[in-house]
Amino acid sequence: MYNYFRVMYYLGSLMRHAYWSRDRLEGYQNRKVREIVNYAYDHVPFYHSKFKQLGLKPGDIKGVEDLNKLPIVRKEELQRSNETISNEFNNANLLVEPTSGSTGQPLFVYLTRREEEFRKAKLLRANINCGQKPRDRWAVIASPRPSNMARIQKWLGIFAPASSSVLDDTTAQISFVERFRPDVLESYSGSLLLIAKELEKRGIEIASPRLVIGGAELIGGGERRFIEKVFDAPFYDQYSSVEFDALSWECEERTGYHVDADTVVMQFVDEDGEEVAPGEKGEIVCTSLFNQAMPFIRYAIDDVGTSSEATECSCGRMLPLMKLVEGRKESFFVLPHGRVVSPRVIVSTVMSFKFYSYFYHFRIVQKKVDLIELIIQMKEDIVDRKVVKDELVAHFRKMLRITADEVALEVKFVENIPLDKSGKLAAVVSELKATNW
Repeated sequence: MYNYFRVMYYLGSLMRHAYWSRDRLEGYQNRKVREIVNYAYDHVPFYHSKFKQLGLKPGDIKGVEDLNKLPIVRKEELQRSNETISNEFNNANLLVEPTSGSTGQPLFVYLTRREEEFRKAKLLRANINCGQKPRDRWAVIASPRPSNMARIQKWLGIFAPASSSVLDDTTAQISFVERFRPDVLESYSGSLLLIAKELEKRGIEIASPRLVIGGAELIGGGERRFIEKVFDAPFYDQYSSVEFDALSWECEERTGYHVDADTVVMQFVDEDGEEVAPGEKGEIVCTSLFNQAMPFIRYAIDDVGTSSEATECSCGRMLPLMKLVEGRKESFFVLPHGRVVSPRVIVSTVMSFKFYSYFYHFRIVQKKVDLIELIIQMKEDIVDRKVVKDELVAHFRKMLRITADEVALEVKFVENIPLDKSGKLAAVVSELKATNW
């Protein structure tokens, strides 16, 4: 259960930070960079070794600019290391968040309770700055997970979401929205698009929410406008990752994404790791200013973005802007009888599998409407592969509600999963031709 007094304290501080002057924000970033670098050097063997190899001391990193002296850290390194957790904490007492993102590479992120509460405040700030109010009826359609909501929070109805599973079929999700009549509807962008398409297809009119919030999947401008048309409400996109939680978000002006620069340093770099100029595309590399249990310093999150050339937003908030995010536009699966499944649902299905922690990498490929290939690179062979295969097929059938007569599921164990045609690691791939769903 969250300590809500602490969450509200964090939220109040974060709301004020958004209006700090640029100089004050930069000074704060520099101080927090020094603190996290010193902490990681003293308490995290992974980063201590990095500094030793480079002949650097924490004192060599005096602020944001000096982060460029450090190498970029990639998910594969953290996957293969058992020295990424601070020696101040017992792993058994930490919260664990699994991630795979769009790459299909499992990574487990460790957090203290306070860090989890801080992340909760970060997410609330993003929603509030889109226009959410404390007593709004808030519907969230996402991956099923245990609730940390206190009884009093639910009773008072203050930032108290009603949840439905993204793994449910679209009909069940529509019924949930119709029944709850939310002021704020939040889900993965791809799932919102599927709900909107089904509503239009059936000619169903629902009580319009005041705002719709999406994330996790990149959708185009036309798709955003379609969602807004069907729900008769503005759509706000948010950009986040499990490693950092909220990273950037759209305010009411929707002229770009405000970067959470008071909690993360976001850099855009070229192939050589050098920062690109504002307005140029670059790989996104982030340094968390609040993670201590498991620090992330110059960590590549497998996405491409563009820093904005604009220095101010008409909303008055001084948090810097980024113009776009690339790298998460994955493939939708089209199942028999015309049912369409969001790529995020496919990823969530894999992540809920009981042997997920033994996967080093995975890729799910739809070869035909009636054929899906599950490609698995195992991290360890503790579990018999036949057991993994049989249980994975059964798990997919149960979660996606597909029978053997409808869709064949082929499991392949491989030693390595190559990059896709675009040069990226992709977790979800559809080889079907574009459809008009």
